[in-house]
Amino acid sequence: MSQHVAIAGATGAVGTEFLKLLEARDFPMKSLRLLASSRSAGSKLKFRGENLEVEELTPKSFKGIDIAFFSAGGSRSKEFAPHAVDSGAVVIDNSSAFRMDEKVPLVVPEINPKQAFEHQGLIANPNCSTIQMVVALNPIHRAANIQRVVVSTYQAVSGAGASAMEELKQQLRAWANDEPMKQEVFPTQIAFNLFPHIDVFQDNGYTKEEMKMVHETRKIMNAPNMQISATCVRVPVLRAHSEAVWVETEKPLSESEARELFEKEPGIVVQDERESGGYPTPWHITETQETYVGRIRKDISHPNGLTFWVVADQLYKGAALNAIQIAEVLQQG
Repeated sequence: MSQHVAIAGATGAVGTEFLKLLEARDFPMKSLRLLASSRSAGSKLKFRGENLEVEELTPKSFKGIDIAFFSAGGSRSKEFAPHAVDSGAVVIDNSSAFRMDEKVPLVVPEINPKQAFEHQGLIANPNCSTIQMVVALNPIHRAANIQRVVVSTYQAVSGAGASAMEELKQQLRAWANDEPMKQEVFPTQIAFNLFPHIDVFQDNGYTKEEMKMVHETRKIMNAPNMQISATCVRVPVLRAHSEAVWVETEKPLSESEARELFEKEPGIVVQDERESGGYPTPWHITETQETYVGRIRKDISHPNGLTFWVVADQLYKGAALNAIQIAEVLQQG
C-alpha cells in the first residue's frame, strides 16, 4: 500500500540515511515530503533520481501525510509530532521524547512488532545502543530467561550527529597536518581518544544514555525485573556501535546452543571464528542492515553466564532502518 511520507529532520545525519534506505528497500510511497529547519529550507536532496526541495518544518507541514518519520531532536518532536498526529499521520519518532511514555509503543520489529499496532498516532524508535543489544538478547531470553545483563558500549560519533562526525574528521586532518584541533561538540578531544561519558550524568552516577539502555530494554522485552548495568563509551569511530555483553540466565545455555540461537534469529549475522579478523568490527559492517554477533563464549566467572560481542550500524539499524522496518510492519498489517 503506497502512502504519503514525510521526514522531519531530513538534512541531518539520520535524515539523509532515511533517503538511502527508503530507496534501497523500495519502500512504497505516493509522495515524499522533506522537512527541516528554516536554515535548510530551499536546499535539495536526491531521491530516486529526482531532486526534492526541502521545506521548512511547521505545524501545517503534515497535511495529507500518512507516515511521518521524525529525526529532528527531542524538542522538535515534542513541538511538532502532536501536529502531525492531529493531521492524521502516524509518527515514528527517533528521539527520546516519548520512549518511556506508557501510551507510546517502543518497538524493535524483530522483538515486539505487535506493539506497533497499539499506537495512538505515535510510535517511538528506541535508542541506538539499546536496539542492537535487544536484538541480540532476544533469542537468549526466549530460550533461557535472562536474569542479568552487564554491557560496555563503544559508540561511534554518529550518535552525536553530523557535526560530531565532522569534528572527528577535522581533528584527524588537523593532526595529520600538525595543526590545532578544534573541540566544539564533545567534552574532550575524540581523535585518538575515548571517554566514558554519553549524555548527562544522573544522581545515581550513571549517565542518561546508560539509563536509557536499562529502562528501554525492560520495556521492549517486557522484562521489568531484568537487572541491567551499562557503561557507555564514546570512541573515535564514524558510524557503527560495538558492545561487549555479559548475560546471566536462569537456565544454563552452552556456547553451541547460544550460537545456534543467534544463527536462527532474523536480523542477526553470526561472525564468530576464533582467528584474527574472525569477528565483526565497526569499519567492516558500516552501511549494513543486520546486527552482527561474534566472540560467543561461556562466561568463566558464572555457571549460567554467556558473553558476546555485538556490532551494528548506528545510522541504519540504530536509527533510520529500525524506523522504516516499523513502517513496513504497519503496511503489512
